[in-house]
Amino acid sequence: MQRVVDLEVRAINALKPALGPEYEEAVRWIFDCRGQVVVTGVGKSGIIAQKIAATMVSTGTPALFLHSADGLHGGVGIIKKEDIVLAVGKSGESDEMTAMLPVARKIGAKVIAITAKPHSTMARYSDLILLTPIEEEACPLNMAPTCSTTAALVVGDALAVALMKLRNFQPGDFAVNHPGGQLGKRLLLTVGDLMRSGADNPVVHGAKDVRFMLTEMTRQRAGAVSIIDDRQQLVGLVTDYDVRRVLEAEKDVFALTIQDIMNATPEFVFEDENAYAALEKMEKREKPISVLPVLNRRKEVVGMIHLHDLVTRGL
Repeated sequence: MQRVVDLEVRAINALKPALGPEYEEAVRWIFDCRGQVVVTGVGKSGIIAQKIAATMVSTGTPALFLHSADGLHGGVGIIKKEDIVLAVGKSGESDEMTAMLPVARKIGAKVIAITAKPHSTMARYSDLILLTPIEEEACPLNMAPTCSTTAALVVGDALAVALMKLRNFQPGDFAVNHPGGQLGKRLLLTVGDLMRSGADNPVVHGAKDVRFMLTEMTRQRAGAVSIIDDRQQLVGLVTDYDVRRVLEAEKDVFALTIQDIMNATPEFVFEDENAYAALEKMEKREKPISVLPVLNRRKEVVGMIHLHDLVTRGL
């Protein structure tokens, strides 16, 4: 196992001196491409090609994977003259690959090869060759693709990352392409997307009595209720803690007004604020809280956000 790691590290290190003008030209071609990158391969190289295509797509470069065998049975029809075909293959002699590339060139697409054999058939059918100098595979028979597929994968990552930099691809762009991931959720979701609103918004007018307020708190099961005035403006917040504080003082809660119980200067968030920022506001206080009233930019109460709502959405 140590030998395998050593050989694959050596294969990656051998890429450094190979990163010459051809690599820079490949990045420029793909960056200027008005179509898409069609990444193709066979066998283990096909799996690497599929991963390269996926990485490019998620980082801002339009790409797709086409298995070379499928290309020979109608799949090549997806290739257009404004596209670039990125072919991955160590030997460059796979029958499916060498049969498909001439068709791609006839269509008018440029072909870039990632290969260890610069004089192979695949290389001859290519407009640009990205050499991956592999002396031997980590397989003891020197047959199973190991070092060669690792090198090809690294080349694909290098191309994708270089293109990211040229496109000035930012975290917000990444989030748009990964809306289901934690980063995407943290960057894209707003408080308004997750807040309890409408009939689910626990809100009570300040003129109501304490009994009504407690009934509303219980019904909504949010652990708090926003107190509003005639203009729907926030004038206070009553939480379970505020009610317990009154009871612990052995006061008759029903003899009090809402104003006697509420926090008249509660923290709040706006509905168009980032949801993850709201989560941090709750957790990073000296005394963490679990609810925040939600206001629109006219300062009207439009909802409530609960810590549970944020956590259950994966933030």
